[in-house]
Amino acid sequence: MMQIETDAVRHTETVKDVRPIRTADDHRWALAEVDRYFAKEPDVGTPDGDRFEILLTLIAAYEERTFPITAADPVEILHAAITDMGRSQAELARLLGSRARASEILSRKRPLNLAQIRAISEAWHLPIALLAAPYRLEHDA
Repeated sequence: MMQIETDAVRHTETVKDVRPIRTADDHRWALAEVDRYFAKEPDVGTPDGDRFEILLTLIAAYEERTFPITAADPVEILHAAITDMGRSQAELARLLGSRARASEILSRKRPLNLAQIRAISEAWHLPIALLAAPYRLEHDA
């Protein structure tokens, strides 16, 4: 049993049956528990609302530890834009000034510069931060 004090009401409510998520079985249990709240999300500040929020926080923490997401590098993002977003290498070449330059960047022979990052970001609506992230070049491997 966990005691929770809400700021709005300044009273203590009991949240039952909440435990740390340490294993895959714990994770499945917690997902099943929060799943039942999605049909009718509980009100904030109620015992069920507090339990729902605590379970979501515990699930997020477990998933961040267990299934870390590595950031894609800019070249992977460009490849994904070409294959999944309907863009083309020819379109990239127009943005970068030449087909050779686009090929060099996609094959990791040359890094993107700031002007290229800005041009791609503006034309393809990709966040500058994703395109400006450090990444390995062919000669770094």
